[in-house]
Amino acid sequence: MQDLPGGTAREVGQVRKHALVIDHDACWGCRTCEVACAQEYDFKSKFLLVTEEGPSQDNSIHDYTYRVNVCRHCEDPPCVGACPEEAISQRDDGIVVLDADRCTGCRSCIEACPYEVIAFDEEQQVAQKCNLCRHRVDNGLIPACADNVCLAHCIYFGEPADIEATIEGKRKKRQTI
Repeated sequence: MQDLPGGTAREVGQVRKHALVIDHDACWGCRTCEVACAQEYDFKSKFLLVTEEGPSQDNSIHDYTYRVNVCRHCEDPPCVGACPEEAISQRDDGIVVLDADRCTGCRSCIEACPYEVIAFDEEQQVAQKCNLCRHRVDNGLIPACADNVCLAHCIYFGEPADIEATIEGKRKKRQTI
């Protein structure tokens, strides 16, 4: 989690050339990102999960917070070193991928992930994780969850500096409303 000026928090999953950024303050929990992810993989897998926190109460108003939980594609991913079969690797562009054919199902990567976003497929007996829709990125597209499906427009993919400026501008607009 990274704090933006003004005390606003957001999640950053940075890769060397691009970033997947979620502005949790703007998320209202519609879960279209979950559907887009599942649809991208023919509903056989879902690598993204929206969780709800709350309600909290402030001046008699119930407030909920939603968190989009997805692989952060860490700069130094602990899951890579934890895998004894070297089934997880980090590409030159920073995308962390899991080769299911090499995975033996030992679950070491699941235990090593500080974000708890690596799942275990009981049927296939292998670990599964977000690969940032590498098949799309490799063809010049953006990940399905960030492909303008979010009703709150809180999921971004691209250059980190551009995204930060966009989020900051939206945060300022929300404060004036």
